[in-house]
Amino acid sequence: MANDVTLDIAIASYPHTAPLLNGEVRIEGVTANFIAVIPQIAAYRRMVRQVEFDVCEIAPTTYIIARAYGAPFIALPIFVTRRFHHSGLLVRPDAGIRHPKDLQGRKVGVRAYSVTTGVWTRGILIDEYGFNSSKVTWVVDDEEHVRELKLPSNVVHAPEGRSLADMMADGELSAGFDANAGIGRSGSPTGGGWKQVEANYPELFPDAEELEAAWYRKTGIYPMHGTIVVKDEIINAHPWIAQSLYDAFAKAKALWLARLRSGEANAASDRKYRQLSKIVGEDPLPFGMKQNLPTIAALEDTAFKQQLTPTKDARRGNVRRSGEELNPESGRGRTRFRVCLPVYFCAAGGEVDDLFRCSDDRITYFLDVAPRGGVKFSAGALRLHNEQRIP
Repeated sequence: MANDVTLDIAIASYPHTAPLLNGEVRIEGVTANFIAVIPQIAAYRRMVRQVEFDVCEIAPTTYIIARAYGAPFIALPIFVTRRFHHSGLLVRPDAGIRHPKDLQGRKVGVRAYSVTTGVWTRGILIDEYGFNSSKVTWVVDDEEHVRELKLPSNVVHAPEGRSLADMMADGELSAGFDANAGIGRSGSPTGGGWKQVEANYPELFPDAEELEAAWYRKTGIYPMHGTIVVKDEIINAHPWIAQSLYDAFAKAKALWLARLRSGEANAASDRKYRQLSKIVGEDPLPFGMKQNLPTIAALEDTAFKQQLTPTKDARRGNVRRSGEELNPESGRGRTRFRVCLPVYFCAAGGEVDDLFRCSDDRITYFLDVAPRGGVKFSAGALRLHNEQRIP
């Protein structure tokens, strides 16, 4: 269209993004220039370091670290990959590791300390099993995407020319993360030599699927991975673009969900999400702020605990009031209290009818307090925290 905004967009191809990539679903008001980056991990680094794309899929931990260091892009609550993390940490069968605490005092391989898979898994081990991450030597063989990140002293680099896969095979590591997070690949996503390798080792948790389902029932946390970010300058110039992107991703996902439920979609990734639906419900890739707040909070909290965000102020943690419950504002038979909390995500989605930009990483939730004392999120009542008007 003549008046469309042209955007360079780097996202991976999944069954639920294919309708965007092949043109079946159009992003309203946008001429999309889709750029394929293989592996997508390379796009994460290029976005963080060169801000190379207008819209990009990056890892959520990479994003919150980059944002904490002032990266000029903001995330939308669009998560294009998800999984649980009791699975994916592999151990050598001769290492004698039967419990997470057995990892303490050992060397464990992870591609980079800030890899989201490692962050989620360490968080679970810390919170659920009394694991002390500082007592493990974390061995990495790649760079951190965010150059400013200062690593804990117990993170060391693999010897020059040695991959984690080789070190695991030779018994130099007792455990390692699978696939792209560690011993299932070698080489750098941007420096060359990237390839997939076999990693046939037993899981730390043989009954991971049962543990994951129980953990979800207990916590309500559903770990997200691929996260969509947009340059600040794009949001500043065209604030409607966030909602337009959200709507297009949601429409593409809806087409895929219909195929998934009918059985037409049956690739390996489809079967993975069909299985996850048994745990999390009909939509295995939920978008939006409201339904993802517990997960966003959990990731930001564990990233801080693992020394990945630079200061306590960069951590979201639990919902915290700014000052006291003052400024009650009455309207339409309800009382509203202004509640501020730090956040890294810009709201867009079905529960929000007003787009806002998190210019100082703080937002206000206006909570509706019904006459009988019930509290709920006010649909469409999200505003910048320094804006006084109530819709």
